[in-house]
Amino acid sequence: MAVHYHLGDFPPEQLDWPQLIPLLGPASAAVARYDGTLAAIPNASVLLSPLTTQEAVLSSRIEGTQATMGEVLEFEAEGDKAELSPDRRADIQEIQNYRAAVRQAEEMLQALPLSQRVILEAHKVLLSGVRGHGKSPGAYRRIPNWIGPAGCSIEQARFVPISAEKLPDAMGAWERYAHSDAPDRLVQLAILHAEFEALHPFLDGNGRLGRMLVPLFMWQVGLIQRPMFYISAFFEASRDEYYDRLLAVSRDGDWTGWCRFFLQAVQSQAEENQQRATQILELYERMKRELPELTRSQYAILALDWIFARPIFKSSDFVASAGIPEATAKRILQLLRSGEDPVLRDLIEASGRRAAVLCFPALLNIAEGTEAF
Repeated sequence: MAVHYHLGDFPPEQLDWPQLIPLLGPASAAVARYDGTLAAIPNASVLLSPLTTQEAVLSSRIEGTQATMGEVLEFEAEGDKAELSPDRRADIQEIQNYRAAVRQAEEMLQALPLSQRVILEAHKVLLSGVRGHGKSPGAYRRIPNWIGPAGCSIEQARFVPISAEKLPDAMGAWERYAHSDAPDRLVQLAILHAEFEALHPFLDGNGRLGRMLVPLFMWQVGLIQRPMFYISAFFEASRDEYYDRLLAVSRDGDWTGWCRFFLQAVQSQAEENQQRATQILELYERMKRELPELTRSQYAILALDWIFARPIFKSSDFVASAGIPEATAKRILQLLRSGEDPVLRDLIEASGRRAAVLCFPALLNIAEGTEAF
């Protein structure tokens, strides 16, 4: 029996605050500690770019993509490869679009509040030229949709979102709630995320867009100084509970259970984000000391910043675009690839006229959370 959207029950009239209050302090404190680390990172958008890519990978994986962060960065370094299957190529483009949609929203939020206009533009970028591009990019759906096994009828669905004719008014209510004064910003965000997913305003891309809104809202209300908060690892690891908790909002009116789950996700991810951001900052500071000694070059820090921004790259791209004289750039690369514990290693060796593809394992492994490189 399909669960139908909770018409008339947004925002919830009451929550069981005694259940939530014990979680609020730890979650807020973890976010504040993470934000303190974020503030200490010079050029955070560059140094944390692997974490941004990993967030795009994990959020897309919840929707069924299979590409890894390494595959995305290798694709971007080397360009298209004949051995890539059409499905994997499509996965990579979806992940690239996710990052581009976040950038689009971030740019718009410099001048606009978080609004339907921002959401519609981000959606247009998210679905540009990918598998869902025929599914009305940048426009709310005008037909019913439902969630369930592939090919199921509406009667067999697990969940039926709001009807299309009621959607514009419902998104208006969502936007008004986003700008309202709420007792707690993290609980407000939990409610906004669940409501967005329940409305399912688009024919495709709803899950990714709803998760994208998490750091954007946190940034807008001043919980974090940059829109860089990575929530999808928790949702991906707890995928069944994530969907069950969302479903229980419409089925049982269990907003409090969803908010508990969301606050646990925020605390867990704030702690993990802080740990990884700290590790990246420590790596950067260590390399800032070691590279000038290793290379004996005035260009050592320039090289370091370039490699942090592109931890998988073609050697020829470094030589051409790092802003370092060619002979010096080649010498620096050679030094970074040599020794017992090289800074860089060959992912794909040079062959004929084809340049080597190199990677920076220390940074990539922090972002992956495992020794993947």
